[in-house]
Amino acid sequence: MPQAKQRPAEPVTNLTERMPFQPNSMPFEIHTIEWMEHNRRHNHQPHRHSYHEITWLTQGIGTWLVDLEKHEVTGNTICYAAPGQVHQLNADKQAGGYIIAFNADFLFMAGHQSDAFTQLNVTRLSEETKNEVGEIVQKMIKEFENFFLLRSELLMGLFKIFLIYLARQSNNIGKPMAQTRNTDLVKKFFSIVDKKYSTHKKVTEYAEHLAVTPNYLNEIVKKVSGFPASYHIQQRIVLEAKRHATYSDSSMKEIAYHLGFDDIAHFSKFFKNVSGQSFTDFKKQTSWQFGNA
Repeated sequence: MPQAKQRPAEPVTNLTERMPFQPNSMPFEIHTIEWMEHNRRHNHQPHRHSYHEITWLTQGIGTWLVDLEKHEVTGNTICYAAPGQVHQLNADKQAGGYIIAFNADFLFMAGHQSDAFTQLNVTRLSEETKNEVGEIVQKMIKEFENFFLLRSELLMGLFKIFLIYLARQSNNIGKPMAQTRNTDLVKKFFSIVDKKYSTHKKVTEYAEHLAVTPNYLNEIVKKVSGFPASYHIQQRIVLEAKRHATYSDSSMKEIAYHLGFDDIAHFSKFFKNVSGQSFTDFKKQTSWQFGNA
């Protein structure tokens, strides 16, 4: 009998980092960049988390990588990475600042939704905002490092004020979204796509999860986002492929299997049709752009 075809092992990457929060502790951390340098060595290479992370570079200069974008940053700059985004801060020896990590539950308890940071990415603070935010951050560190009475409540309150200052600066964070049936459906769709993209590649599969017809799902997603559901599914798969191609040593075959493609030729064709360039060309391009990241 012919031997069964064996799938190669999943690509070994260091992209995913477990949540730093200690068991039974609050899903929130705040540390100085200096502390992170000494205690979280993964920050020296591109990585990603299952939680939100805000980096405030108060001094120094460097480069902020987030997925496939590279930003030159200087002191007094806020950098944000959403759950799942590959990111890294490369800064000089004079760099200083703070890193705040928190999950969706803590964000919700502070009065904000998990999509509140969609447009933040990289934001430079004004001098006035810098002083106000600095005072709030110092109070958060004091509360986080000590176990005073009502510690959790105070941290959530301070964090909410911190977010309000960022909202004033960016005019994006904290804006209430129109809560309609359509937007709720689309948010659920994106949430499922983010979890199922490697196994679910057809609109019908997502429509079943959401108890709607494929045509209806395509129509609503296009009405809200400008593109049909199928477009977003394909883009999410290609984004993950690009992340691994850019930040890991995985081969195209390994990445294809990792994303649920049994046929490497099918994956190669899919990647080119969606991205507009071949996987090989993309790999060469990113090796040149991010090779020294």
